[in-house]
Amino acid sequence: MTQIDFFTHVGQPLKLAAKIIAKAYRTHASVRVLTPDAETTYALDRLLWLDPPSSFLPHCRMDSAIARETPIWIDERLEHSGPAAVLVNLHAEPPPFFSRFERLAEVVAADEAQVVAGRARFRFYRERGYELRQHDWSQRD
Repeated sequence: MTQIDFFTHVGQPLKLAAKIIAKAYRTHASVRVLTPDAETTYALDRLLWLDPPSSFLPHCRMDSAIARETPIWIDERLEHSGPAAVLVNLHAEPPPFFSRFERLAEVVAADEAQVVAGRARFRFYRERGYELRQHDWSQRD
């Protein structure tokens, strides 16, 4: 069963997502990131090129010609094919393919709309019998 971690009250969701991606890549080698839109996909892609400046996380969009050889996929598409051990969700809805992953990291921003959407996702998983862990990020940003 998928292990689900909620990171709540996150002031800088993309920065936290980048940290989770880096750790997941080192630990599990394959990561899928679901973003809410193309703008967020672009912003996270750019962030991963620039931060941290001393390392590189090999990533691309799912439709890239090199996607099969790339261990980190970042995209807003609500579909997933291929392997990946960790899913990072920045989308407001539960990913329809989340149960295919060993781990799911739900990143919930601090603004009210994201908190409400995060609570709905939390209920969705809990009602399906998933064990959920919550990490309050309000004091860490």
